[in-house]
Amino acid sequence: MHVLTTLPDIAKSQTESGNYPLQWVGMEGIAVPLSISIGNNQHQTVAAKANAYVSLDNAAEKGIHMSRLHTVLNHLSNTNCDKNALDTALERMIESQEGLSQSAKIELNFDLVLTKASLLSQEAGFQSYPVKIIGERISGNSRYEIGLTVPYSSTCPCSAALSRQLLATAIDREFSASNIDKQSLLMWLQEKSIATPHSQRSYAYLNLKLGDNSWLPLSSFISQIEEAIGTPVQTMVKRTDEQEFARLNADNLMFCEDAARKIKTLLEQSTWITDYWFKVEHRESLHAHNAVVIDQKSPN
Repeated sequence: MHVLTTLPDIAKSQTESGNYPLQWVGMEGIAVPLSISIGNNQHQTVAAKANAYVSLDNAAEKGIHMSRLHTVLNHLSNTNCDKNALDTALERMIESQEGLSQSAKIELNFDLVLTKASLLSQEAGFQSYPVKIIGERISGNSRYEIGLTVPYSSTCPCSAALSRQLLATAIDREFSASNIDKQSLLMWLQEKSIATPHSQRSYAYLNLKLGDNSWLPLSSFISQIEEAIGTPVQTMVKRTDEQEFARLNADNLMFCEDAARKIKTLLEQSTWITDYWFKVEHRESLHAHNAVVIDQKSPN
C-alpha cells in the first residue's frame, strides 16, 4: 500500500457548487501588535485586532490561501504602521494568492493612548481614543478610511443663562440698597451656590474618507479636534486644573449644534479628507436622553 507523503490541499480542488467569484474572503479578529506614530519621532505599540480579506476572483477555485494573509499581518507588526506600510501589506495580500485575487482589504481596530498634560499644574495622565483604520486596494487603486472617537465636555448655554438669571435675582434680593458693599458681596458670592448650569461628557464620532491621500499622525489630528472644540476631557487634575476646566467650559458654552459646526469647519479645511461622516452626542445630565447632530460631506 502506497501512503502519500505530501499534505493534501483541498482548497486547490475544483468547486463543487456554482462557479461564482466572491467579493471578500478572509479572517477576522486576528491579534496583532502595531507600531503607530504619535509625532515627534515617537511611536506607540498598540494591541490591535485585524480583519484581513481578499477577493476570490477565480470562480473555478474552491478557496483562498488564508494562512498567507496571516503572514502578511505578522510582517506588518514589524514596521511602523503608516500608509506606506499598509499599501505594501495590501499588495502582498494580493500577490500571496498567486492569481486568485485582484483586491484586498484590511481593517484595524485599536485604542491609541496619548499623554495629556494637566491644564495648569505640572501633572499628566493618559487618555485612550478608539481608532479604526480601513484600507482597500481594488483595481490597482488604494483608498482609506479612518474612524475616531473623541470625548469632550459640553455646558449648555441655555442652562448657563438661566443660572445667571437666578444669581442676579438672588443678589438683587440680598442686596436691596442702592449702594452695595463690595467686600460683603464677594463674601456672599463665595458662600452661596444659587444655581449651576448642566454639563455633560460628550463624544464626537468621526468617519473620514481619505482616498489615496497621506494623513496626519493620528495624535496630531486628535489634538486639532480637541482644540477646535475647546473643552477636551481631562485626566490627572489638581484643584487649580479643575478650576481652569470650569473656566474653559464657561468660555465655551455650546449646544450640540455648536460643537458640530466647530468640527465641520475643521473637516472642511482638511484638504487630505475627501469625504466625511460624523456624529456629536451630548449625553444630557438634564434629560434621560441624548442630544445629537449627524452630518456628512456628500449626500446619500
